[in-house]
Amino acid sequence: MNDWQRKSPVDWETYVNKLVKVAGIEKHEYEGWVLTVDPVSASIVLATFLENDKVSISVVLGHAVQEVKILKEGDDEMKRRLSCIFAPEESQPYSPEELERRKNDLKTWLETNHIPVTEQGESGRTLCVAGVLTVDPPYGPEDCSSSNEIILSRVQGLIQGYLEKQQ
Repeated sequence: MNDWQRKSPVDWETYVNKLVKVAGIEKHEYEGWVLTVDPVSASIVLATFLENDKVSISVVLGHAVQEVKILKEGDDEMKRRLSCIFAPEESQPYSPEELERRKNDLKTWLETNHIPVTEQGESGRTLCVAGVLTVDPPYGPEDCSSSNEIILSRVQGLIQGYLEKQQ
């Protein structure tokens, strides 16, 4: 086990959103922005921005890491770019007010259609449908979870239909 693998996740976190040069075994060198470090294998996920807004992702396996040198701190714009790399293109941030409106609209619609729904969690952000399914923000069909696949499929279909009518 090398020095890099002996570090703790708290130590590895200090490298996230920074431009680094990684010296690997057999004199290989890698350079890129640290997206994350896997806490189990100590592998480093690096992002390199190419022309045309393309991104190259590299993974340096933890056992191959000899040394990591920080070259540059990431500014707010770089942190934003890095955080969006794996986000779906259609994902959009919702304001707290918009999330509250979406939750209340969906809850009202479910109740209007005689589907029992309650709010749960400390802040009441999660909707619980019939005690067997939950809907988390931003309250779309992909935000549903249930161990009962039949109920999950049917409620996802209902929510999809509801959202299509809203547009």
